[in-house]
Amino acid sequence: MVVVGIMAMVMLMSIPFVRGTMHREALAQSMRDLEEVCGSARRKAILQGSMAEIVFHPRERTFQVVGASPGPGNAEPASSDTATAPASHSGESGRIPDNLIIDMLDVNLSEYKDSEEARVRFYPNGTSDELTVIIHSEKQEYFKMALEATTGLPTWERDPSKFK
Repeated sequence: MVVVGIMAMVMLMSIPFVRGTMHREALAQSMRDLEEVCGSARRKAILQGSMAEIVFHPRERTFQVVGASPGPGNAEPASSDTATAPASHSGESGRIPDNLIIDMLDVNLSEYKDSEEARVRFYPNGTSDELTVIIHSEKQEYFKMALEATTGLPTWERDPSKFK
């Protein structure tokens, strides 16, 4: 009985540690998903020779690549209504868990975190719209991803003092 009691106490003491680890993993996974989706949209634009987009739905906390436009030089984006949603963790879509807070979702220096939809375009020459996403956890762990518009490549920061 004493051994069982000691094991129970050890298990109870480890609950906060396990819970904290799970929350950090949710933040890291969301950022990995966002990086994969950005890379996928950039590759699609370059390889198909036409514009590709990432569509963010901030209220639903989702984002996904919506195909490339029909032909080279065509400025009209593909419709997200006709595209089927890719599977989560496929590199084509992602979701930000409800326990994470979206502090900023800026596209071309305009705020979209409270909007219905935001679109980030990737072009065949490897460039993209400017994008900045800042997310933090309930434990004030911050993560910032920004797309460099001239290369379409992401940069990362974890220090909240640099976000101002």
